[in-house]
Amino acid sequence: MPEPSTAAGAPENETGATSPRSLAEALRARDDAALSALLHSRPDLLNPVPGDVTQLATRAGTRASVVRALERLDRFTLQTAEALAVAPDPCPYPVLEGLLSGGEDERARAALPRALDTLRDQALVWGDEDRLRLVRTARELLAPSPQRPSPTGLGPTVAEATAGMSPTRVQEIVAAAGLPGTHDPVSAVTALTALFTDPERMSALLDEAPAEAHQVLGRLVWGPPYGEVTPNPAPPVRWLRDRGLLLPATARTVVLPREVALHLRGGLAHRDTSPVAPPVPAHREHRPQLVDANAAGQALAALATVEELVKSWEHTGPPVLRAGGLSVRDLKRAAAGLDTTEASAAFWIELAYAAGLLASDGEADERYAPTPAFDDWRELPPAERWSVLAAAWLPATRTAGLVGEQDAKGRTLSALGPELDRSAAPEVRRRVLELLADLPEGASPDTEAVLARLAWERPVRTASDLRARLAGWALTEAEVLGVTGRGALSGPGRALLEHRDPAPLLAPLLPEPVDHVLLQADLTAVAPGPLRRPLGDTLAVLADVESKGGATVYRFTPGSVRRALDAGHAAADLHAFLKEHSRTPVPQPLAYLIDDVARRHGHLRVGAASSYVRCDDDAMLGEILADKRSAGLGLRRLAPTVLAARAEPTALLEGLRAMGYAPAAESGTGDVLVARADAHRTPARSAPVPVPDGPPVPDATLLGAAVRAIRAGDLAATAVRKDPGPAAGVPGELPRTSAAETLATVQAAALTGSAVWIGYVNADGAASQRVIAPVRVEGGFVTGYDHTADEVRTYALHRVTGVAELADDHL
Repeated sequence: MPEPSTAAGAPENETGATSPRSLAEALRARDDAALSALLHSRPDLLNPVPGDVTQLATRAGTRASVVRALERLDRFTLQTAEALAVAPDPCPYPVLEGLLSGGEDERARAALPRALDTLRDQALVWGDEDRLRLVRTARELLAPSPQRPSPTGLGPTVAEATAGMSPTRVQEIVAAAGLPGTHDPVSAVTALTALFTDPERMSALLDEAPAEAHQVLGRLVWGPPYGEVTPNPAPPVRWLRDRGLLLPATARTVVLPREVALHLRGGLAHRDTSPVAPPVPAHREHRPQLVDANAAGQALAALATVEELVKSWEHTGPPVLRAGGLSVRDLKRAAAGLDTTEASAAFWIELAYAAGLLASDGEADERYAPTPAFDDWRELPPAERWSVLAAAWLPATRTAGLVGEQDAKGRTLSALGPELDRSAAPEVRRRVLELLADLPEGASPDTEAVLARLAWERPVRTASDLRARLAGWALTEAEVLGVTGRGALSGPGRALLEHRDPAPLLAPLLPEPVDHVLLQADLTAVAPGPLRRPLGDTLAVLADVESKGGATVYRFTPGSVRRALDAGHAAADLHAFLKEHSRTPVPQPLAYLIDDVARRHGHLRVGAASSYVRCDDDAMLGEILADKRSAGLGLRRLAPTVLAARAEPTALLEGLRAMGYAPAAESGTGDVLVARADAHRTPARSAPVPVPDGPPVPDATLLGAAVRAIRAGDLAATAVRKDPGPAAGVPGELPRTSAAETLATVQAAALTGSAVWIGYVNADGAASQRVIAPVRVEGGFVTGYDHTADEVRTYALHRVTGVAELADDHL
């Protein structure tokens, strides 16, 4: 490996081409398309729009921006940046190629130009191939240090490791290594570095080392390069330390110098490089029609699940926790109601929330409830309803998979809670679908291959492998939602990914709703397919869902029949409804059940006293008072037909029903209260907005305007002035002239039609430099064409700090 260069830059390389001395010069040399591409890939550089190229280069080198850019590199491009961080600065291309390929890895050599182009496009590397430079901030982030080991596993250079060493000790190491003594530590370190970077002399030195010393070096060569030693180390360690092959890092640790490690590695910066993305081959293949049919079945089940969930919160939804979100008990209750796991219930709850179908009602006793949008959603055709759910799922940043885990403060993350947003989720979700879309239709990949590809595209540089977990959740969620079928991307899923409406593709795959059921003698009804809306709504009130699948089984119970009567249906209406919609005769046990519950329904009346029970049969009231189970209701007789209670009406109703009675609630006028299914809705609520992953990607209009502004600002900052003198100030600073000089100069420019360079401070106190061509000067204002803004503007003369003429033919 060549010796590090001490020059910060050079005006020319060996070919005679001018090499940029700074990142700003490199950016200034780009055309507008390349500059626009940089701003598109790193949108954080646009907030706010840089005043000129120098400001753009400065912002591109800030720590936060560089960290964000590094996190978006693929594995080999990041390995290239890591190699540059341990290479000489500047680094010739052949040296970098050797660090990555060792001169033998043809795949790495072939992939290196692409990786360098990416780093240049991202403004992380600049300079020609003879003088490649990594942005200083990136070098500081990727170079090894005791506090932050390098991914390369390399340690500090000889010069860095001996920085605090006494001159006497340095001379002792030089002598032990067989080198002649020097007059100063700097030349001694240079001589030692030259020895370690000379392959022949280094090989000869290592040939003299004991066998045990080679074992010590073998344990440190690929990192970590630090090792602990005792005050009296073993002879092999002492031999290596005396010759500088191990240098002291602290009183109890030694470090393998970078130059020594590179020699032992054969010049490689990494043990393994990954120049090519891991493939994602087809693991299983299915007929596309089978995939679509399977996905359609999942989509239909998803619609039923979401509708059942939201409808179950219509009357008394779960309360909102004080810190926001759903309690563990309510999540378990929802999972039991949906007959699924808590993790799956959390997903459906979050999906309904993301689609704007449920929200908190904002009342004093805040609870979750359906939104008005839920009613509109239910009226849509099934395929369009599914499109609403899928379109809400793909860009959502709320991550249901985190429910039940703990945050950094040890608090449990709850469903619908405020801490579930992960800005990387939409990108990972979309990328997973893109990988599926690259396969032949009907083909599904192996999950591990997908995770390996994602890990290569965005190497995880933190302890938490969130992206891999997000990818796993995306695959699972896509399957249960019907975006995929049997692990392969479905036709509707492909349309969703391509920003097309998936409803036309899904609609032919869904079964037509049916208008009948099959009543059976065991008090059940079988729905042979999805039911039409009026039939399904009424049957959901009259019976309980017992099982789901290709056919839904409903069971009639005394409680379900009472629920229908509470909703305002008479017994005759229920008999007529069943006779109309059943393809089989109404079984006698079902008819008897309806008549029996109807005969007892409303015989008792419950109202507000705190509450009361009213019944024309005083014997029944006496029976209730004598029942020990009524003790908790606080009942007492007010009249032969009236009992008063301490319990609230709702609690009284539930208590009497638990005792086997069928009371009905009544209003203050004595009328029976009818419980409507759509009794409670939240005020109008909008769906939650996804949390963006950094600044939004700018569109073409914004990019074009930003590039023009940067070019114009650069023109003002670098404009060549006529004999600026002391009045024009230091380059890069605002010009300073007196009011009289300013007025005279702009008047002369207006007469001659020439352009001038001005400094201007606006009403907010923001200073800027402008290149203007004055056309009119009057009333304390100068009007002219502003080359910086590319438009005609008027400036107050008292806000102009100074003015200078431009060199001839500069514009």
